[in-house]
Amino acid sequence: MTEKRTIYLDHSASTPVDPRVVEAMLPYFTEHYGNASGLHRQARASARALDQARRDVAEILGCKPKEVIFTSCGSESDNLAIRGVAWASKLAGKGQHLVTSPIEHHAVSHTIDQLCELFGFEQTVVPVDEHGLVNPDDVARAIRPDTVLVSVMYANNEVGTIEPLAEIGAIARERGVPFHTDAVQAGGYLDLNVDRLNVDLLSLSGHKFYAPKGVGVLYVRQGTPLLPQQTGGGHEGGRRAGTENIPYIVGLAAALRLAHDERESENARLAALRDRLVDGVLAAISDAQLTGHPERRLPGHASFVIPGVEADGLLMHLDMAGVCAASGSACTSGMPEPSHVLVAMGVEHTLALGALRLTLGRSNTQADVDYVLEILPGIVDRLRTTSPVYAPVV
Repeated sequence: MTEKRTIYLDHSASTPVDPRVVEAMLPYFTEHYGNASGLHRQARASARALDQARRDVAEILGCKPKEVIFTSCGSESDNLAIRGVAWASKLAGKGQHLVTSPIEHHAVSHTIDQLCELFGFEQTVVPVDEHGLVNPDDVARAIRPDTVLVSVMYANNEVGTIEPLAEIGAIARERGVPFHTDAVQAGGYLDLNVDRLNVDLLSLSGHKFYAPKGVGVLYVRQGTPLLPQQTGGGHEGGRRAGTENIPYIVGLAAALRLAHDERESENARLAALRDRLVDGVLAAISDAQLTGHPERRLPGHASFVIPGVEADGLLMHLDMAGVCAASGSACTSGMPEPSHVLVAMGVEHTLALGALRLTLGRSNTQADVDYVLEILPGIVDRLRTTSPVYAPVV
């Protein structure tokens, strides 16, 4: 029996661990297994690996090693950034007002919602346009004397739009307000230099750029107020308690270095595949619409809304044909409600239920794109024949 073809087009949800990253990690599972807080030779070997990983990440971010905090994931990094700054600022009497956008990952938006609903904080949510772009002028208007944090993501996980971070950061800096960005989707593809981006806090997650799940980074600019959210030992400069996961931290640093070094050539390859995919889908499927910005988008990110289909049925048929895809965020796929991102962009409720996200990665080829373009129109046609509401746009 011939093994069924599998094409993975869900790299925004997670990536496979690069074999070169696995190779870098392996010694720290079996040979160098000491706790980095100890004083003996095994501990010192782990401490050296931890220090080197911190220096490697700092070099790519353009920051000081002591400004790098290793966490368990991007969601923890977002939580630590927002809660840490919010509580430290409130305790210092600086205020309790937060500014954010309506298209943030739930690790940001739900954290801010909880601070407001349970602890008396206030928030201003600035709008986005039909492409999911935040207008820096709206951020400027939203900042108040009691604003203690602005949080706007770098690139959106559902529609791939890249936000004008440097402009927003310049406004926040001029007003003396810390600026955080969830850069989880951008980590493997975009410039991460924190000074060029004008950010004070930046979140990353290893499994978005070919490192393992379960490890992340939070950059915190020196002098930014931050109250630890996880207490215990003095790990990570007293900002995040818990024995460091040395193999995974080594893996994250190795993966980030590979992504940084290969970024230019890989981005060009992915963008070419993405454009072929986008053009093919829009040409072959009537009424299909691209979501997100047509130009300011991640290189491997193609996202659509397709009238007359529901995402769950579409994903199931694609899976049966060997294609792994998503309808948006992996954290919300399978939910019957439309994406909060698409709703914020003004996409009509019923149309938003037909969202499709195809995100390319290192393993994908032109043949993969051609296969998707071969099977997807037929799947959509079959689903539309059973849809009681679809009528072609004329």
